[in-house]
Amino acid sequence: MITGSKRIMDMDYMLDDGAWWRLLESVAACFDELTIIRGFQYYKQGRVEELALRDDGVHVDARVKDNRMYDVAVDLNDLAASECACSANRACTHMAASLMRYAELCGRPIQALANARSTLKSASSGGKLGVKSDGGRGEDRTGTQGAAADAPSRAGYGGEGMNRSAPTAFRSGRPTVTEVELTESPVAKWHERFQECSGPMHLHIRTAQEAGELLVELQAMRPVLPWALEQLYTLHAVLFVLERMVKPAQSNRAQSGLFMGYHTQHAIDGLRGQARSLLEDKLALADNSSAYWERLMETADFLRKNMMIEDKTIGCFSTLYSSLWLGWLGPGSAGNAPLYEEELRQLQAAEAELGPSLSRLPWILSQCLLLIYLSRDTEAQAMIARDGSKLMLKPEHLAPLLGVLERAGQWARLRDWLAETGPLLVGFRGDLAPYGDYWAVVVTQMPEAEPVMWRTLQEMLPFSRTVYEDALAAHGRWDRWIDLQMCMGQDPLSFLVTKLKPIEKEAPELLLPFYHQAVERYVLQKNRDGYKAAAKLLKRLSKLYARLKKGERWELFIAAFANRNSRLRALQEELRKGGLLS
Repeated sequence: MITGSKRIMDMDYMLDDGAWWRLLESVAACFDELTIIRGFQYYKQGRVEELALRDDGVHVDARVKDNRMYDVAVDLNDLAASECACSANRACTHMAASLMRYAELCGRPIQALANARSTLKSASSGGKLGVKSDGGRGEDRTGTQGAAADAPSRAGYGGEGMNRSAPTAFRSGRPTVTEVELTESPVAKWHERFQECSGPMHLHIRTAQEAGELLVELQAMRPVLPWALEQLYTLHAVLFVLERMVKPAQSNRAQSGLFMGYHTQHAIDGLRGQARSLLEDKLALADNSSAYWERLMETADFLRKNMMIEDKTIGCFSTLYSSLWLGWLGPGSAGNAPLYEEELRQLQAAEAELGPSLSRLPWILSQCLLLIYLSRDTEAQAMIARDGSKLMLKPEHLAPLLGVLERAGQWARLRDWLAETGPLLVGFRGDLAPYGDYWAVVVTQMPEAEPVMWRTLQEMLPFSRTVYEDALAAHGRWDRWIDLQMCMGQDPLSFLVTKLKPIEKEAPELLLPFYHQAVERYVLQKNRDGYKAAAKLLKRLSKLYARLKKGERWELFIAAFANRNSRLRALQEELRKGGLLS
């Protein structure tokens, strides 16, 4: 219970224009779009069950109902210092919901708070921020377009006759949906209703701000829903906005060859991240006995169709298709063998239907994921091998497949997949570290896989060089590590001293040929810089010989070296400067 502060109905809340402006700035800085959207959902569902302003006027205490009751303490002067009993450890959904309830009690427009960034931008262009004609308690007079009309009706939320099960829509006349309609209508109908809601104002979406505004409006359409249906609705709201951004960008690229703008790409990346976060949450629906099962299957159809015709440079719907089958339809959730078999048939039928317009890489990878679920690894590996280098595979493409086996602890299968797919990465000039990390895990869990790892990484050279070097160092294979550096013509001075320290400690004799080779190479440059580098390495060599207790051998070498290069006066000078000659 909230104590030591004034309860909701015990006082008249006030928030002057300066404080309202500061609150908008703080919300824009502290909260991301997804958190604001979810906070708005919680606010609309009446989950802020208690709220009170402390006597100091700058701290708000609230209780927000989620899977359990959470205590929230909001510092209006410093939102970053606010606290919530949930595990988020940052500005969270419960804080956002509490702030929206507080803004409503102060008579400020909730839509302006839910779209804090765009509200501030509009205000800086000449609008006003919820200025009140009666000093802070009267009607809203906002200059942000539509904000006054967007403010939620206070009837049905606070005071007597409060009805939390049916929050009102944002705007009178705006299309609204009911739980029955969402349950019984296909998701294609949902998207038609989204289209009606968006209207001409959101015909072209190019920025994260515009996308966020449309998402808030789509969320305002729905009533309080069962959690599983809410998850599906929220996902499709994001997918609707995403589709409106991706399709025009893809069309423009096909016609003109132009890439999408930075802000559009940034917005698409953000929406894709939101959708992936939703798909990673556990789906509150276990099997096909649920009333929402058909909507889930239609979601799979929607993502499949978009994934198979998506330009390979965008990779948006293909990522979300994988996330759906890894999360909501994975073996640990609602997935099962008959479902995977049916999805495979749907994918295989698409090849003849789409022909050359089929996006082959995600199409093949999607089938491989399902085949892994069905333990048909040989079939999946053969499918990838058939297209081979034409697929231009990257480690990020294989991560969903390899991750399934890693999480299941199926090390022998993971070893075989790494061995089969490694040669297909030859030609990739990016970072192969994620691929190498899987090998490190396999060898740790299954030491007998080490010979297979070495053979595979050697076959992938020179593209696997960094991964191979790291593996050699991790396993203390310093002789092979040195041989690799000498074959590649590497300079000992290009390595940090800390990189060579373990070799100096464990096998210092291996560094002798490495240093000697580099010294001769520097001398052959026949310039002052080369002589300086040679002298620097010779000083390291003298220390190595001393550590190996081979001082006499060092004296014979340095005398012969100086005599052999006696005509190189600049080199002789550098040797004397380094104390290598008397």
